[in-house]
Amino acid sequence: QRPFMAVGEAMEVIPRTLAQNCGVSVIRSVTQLRAKHAAAYDENASKGETTPCNWGINGISGVLVDMEELGIWEPFSVKVQTIKTAIESACMILRIDDIVSGSKKSVQ
Repeated sequence: QRPFMAVGEAMEVIPRTLAQNCGVSVIRSVTQLRAKHAAAYDENASKGETTPCNWGINGISGVLVDMEELGIWEPFSVKVQTIKTAIESACMILRIDDIVSGSKKSVQ
């Protein structure tokens, strides 16, 4: 469960950055966005549907809007590739860290 929480927190960087760049309250905007996503999830779960939630932060005004209405789409394939790249990068950093820490032990 911990890895999923870490990925969720990492994905939250995008709306936080958008809210910060727009000059709106980051905490309030992200909290409202979470509430919108949770409400959409609960509504879909009660109906037995899997309709995606398209709410996000408008990068110009900083208000919450339905991204579908603005014509902003992020393909699933982009998200999958981003997550794969992040995992590969983390594994590479861990391997390098193991090599460096192993070389320090052999010197001592």
